[in-house]
Amino acid sequence: MSMSRSPDNTPNHRVAFLNSVFLFAGIVALGMGFYRWQSNHLMGLIDSGFAIGNFSLVYYLNRRPARAALVSSIALVMSYLLFTALYLLASYNTTRISLFFLLSASAFFLKGRRSGYQWLILILATIVVGHFLPGFNTGYSHVDIVTSVLYLTGLYFVIRNYEIFNEQRYEQDREQEVLRLSEERFRTLVEGGEDIIAIISGAGRLIFVSPSIERVLGYKPGEIADVFINELIHDEEQEKIQDALVHFNIRADGGMLAPIGFSMKHKAGGYRNIELMGRNLINNPVISGIVLNGRDITERKRAEEHLRLTAKVFSNTLEGIIITDAAVNIIEVNEAYCLISGYSREALIGKNPRMLQSGQQSRLFYETMWQSIVHTGHWAGEVWNQKKDGEHYAEWLSISAIVNETGDVTHYAGISSDITLLKHHENQLERIAHYDALTGIPNRTLLGDRMKQAILRTGREQNMMAVCYLDLDGFKPINDTLGHEAGDRVLIEISKRIQEAVRGDDTVARLGGDEFVILLLGLERGEECSMTLSRLLTVIAEPIMLMDQSICVSASIGVSVYPLDDEDSDTLLRHADQAMYQAKQSGKNRFHIYDPALDQRARSQQELLKCIRDGLLNHQFELYYQPKIDMQTRELIGAEALIRWHHPEMGELSPARFLPAIENTELDILLGEWVINSALQQMDLWREAGLSIEISVNISAYHLESAHFVDKLQAQLSAHPDVQAAHFQIEVLETAALEDIGEVSMIIEACKNLGVSFALDDFGTGYSSLAYLSRLPVDVLKIDQSFMRNLTVSKGDHAIVLGVIALSRAFDLATVGEGIETQAQFDLLREMGCDIGQGYLIARPMPAVQLADWNMENQVKVIV
Repeated sequence: MSMSRSPDNTPNHRVAFLNSVFLFAGIVALGMGFYRWQSNHLMGLIDSGFAIGNFSLVYYLNRRPARAALVSSIALVMSYLLFTALYLLASYNTTRISLFFLLSASAFFLKGRRSGYQWLILILATIVVGHFLPGFNTGYSHVDIVTSVLYLTGLYFVIRNYEIFNEQRYEQDREQEVLRLSEERFRTLVEGGEDIIAIISGAGRLIFVSPSIERVLGYKPGEIADVFINELIHDEEQEKIQDALVHFNIRADGGMLAPIGFSMKHKAGGYRNIELMGRNLINNPVISGIVLNGRDITERKRAEEHLRLTAKVFSNTLEGIIITDAAVNIIEVNEAYCLISGYSREALIGKNPRMLQSGQQSRLFYETMWQSIVHTGHWAGEVWNQKKDGEHYAEWLSISAIVNETGDVTHYAGISSDITLLKHHENQLERIAHYDALTGIPNRTLLGDRMKQAILRTGREQNMMAVCYLDLDGFKPINDTLGHEAGDRVLIEISKRIQEAVRGDDTVARLGGDEFVILLLGLERGEECSMTLSRLLTVIAEPIMLMDQSICVSASIGVSVYPLDDEDSDTLLRHADQAMYQAKQSGKNRFHIYDPALDQRARSQQELLKCIRDGLLNHQFELYYQPKIDMQTRELIGAEALIRWHHPEMGELSPARFLPAIENTELDILLGEWVINSALQQMDLWREAGLSIEISVNISAYHLESAHFVDKLQAQLSAHPDVQAAHFQIEVLETAALEDIGEVSMIIEACKNLGVSFALDDFGTGYSSLAYLSRLPVDVLKIDQSFMRNLTVSKGDHAIVLGVIALSRAFDLATVGEGIETQAQFDLLREMGCDIGQGYLIARPMPAVQLADWNMENQVKVIV
């Protein structure tokens, strides 16, 4: 008896049955064991052991209900052993053989028909063999044994027939349930599905139609009952439905008909595209008709039509279309794209579109393009690509990202149009509109744009721009005598010469006739403009060979300079035009600068130089001295001579007000020689007063490298024989010394032979000072005061100063820290090992007469 096939014998029932049997048997066995112990110890022990086994099985079964099959086997074995023992040992018990009937029935119930049969054979064999075993007396007669065997055999057949009947009933119930579920599923599919299920007769009359027809065609099933199907078909397809019915009818029983599309009427009007599939089941006793499955394919037909239309557009459009996958590999192109690029479809499929790049766009261009696609989903713009034959072509390209339902990019689609001819036409129109047809240089229109851009650029770069208005002198006679063709050749030649005489960033434009405009950009000084204009006048005046004749023309140029003439482009051009007429009136073949500020600056420069020269003659200059002290003892050991100009109108002027004006001029040398003479004279006076200190003077590189500098210095020292040359020191800027280190080194060496010492001023500001320091025979390094300002707060400046001091020690040089303004700076420099200090904290520059008094006061402070 199969547990899985018996509805009454589920595992739960088996567990319940076993629990009941074990509890009952355990209790009975426990009582019998106690009773039998009185008369037969062996039987008492057997009963007690059987009771304990039953209780153990109850405990185990409740903890492991899934092991019911194993427990069943154990229970049967235990019962068999117990019943056999009773059968053989308890002859006084006349009913003990009936226990084997209970064991046999339990075996069938617990283990099934096959196992029950095997247990029956074992029980029968035990009864027969046990009856005839020697040494045992069962107490039964042979007739009892035979009768028991027959009873047990009969019991087998009764249980077997019951089980067979039970199985048949189970199978019928299961088949009924399967049939019910199948019908339920079929009804659910028919009523809930989107497809129409219908049964028609061989003549086409509707026998059955599913409720889904209302969703598809708007009819309720009852509204079209017994209607012929051709009444629902479009009039133009009546012949097709008749042919279909004929094919259905001639099909063998169960034969299928391929899907056929029809236009079927909708109750609300119009038609829906329905695809019908059929099976001939007319001979089926249940169906007795043709089963149709109808599917609404209206949307599919529209999609297919849309796809066909899209395919036609894709194939026939004049724009090139390219489609890539998400990895930007080409998966499809149309014929127009192949014609544009020159590549076949096969050559493009699987490739990356970058193979078409011409190189005219930068990497940044493509990065910007893809950023737009990633962030906005599309991009459109002009691109220059390269055809298969290497020809570059322009295309207007629009790229769109195609995403799926989750927003992930699946494809990219690009549409391109070849605009090469359009670009050529645009360039031609651009050239006609902005360039002079005769000379090919910019015309007035383009000049206006260039001037506006130049003004903006000049403002950004903080320099100057010159607008030069040029008119040829003597051009009209050439036109009058040799003709306009000759005049045109002259204009072409002149425009070439002008372009060759200016820089690439400058603009040369022709306004018309013999008038040109030149824009000179990036000017730092007015002299640059003057040099260029002089060069222009020279090249224009060179002879021109024309019709075997040497022809000469000249030019008059008017100039306006921006931002000195801070006007707009039109005004600047008008001012330059006015200046050009002044150049013509002044004799031609020259230039005239309109900008009054530039003229004023030149006049002011000349006036300043004259004032300085007069100041030297009138003794308006004086040397001030700034003390330098020993950082450890604070004693005065020297002073730096600093020039001051006592201007009669502007008062006392510092060197920054007048020294830049004389830079690299004769006055630079004259003023420097005056400083040396004045310092030596003061040293003589201090020596007589008992003050002997080192005096340092600042000499420019232009003066130091001037002719006969060493000889002049020797003469000046000779004029003051009582002054120790070793106390006279010359300071030269580091940057100036590095400009021509070879020449400067030789001069310094020659001066040191005279006994003069040298200090390298503003040390640390030059880019190569450390590399060339060993080549400069100086005695002192002056740490630039720019490092002193943030010495106590800047790690960088602190490290630089510390490095300079260490470097000076390595080269056996003294160090001077100038610009000391705070006590913290002084203390820090002193800790670093700086030798000499100078700055406002110690003393400001003062006239020579005050230095002696300051020295006395300083000595008192040092003593205190």
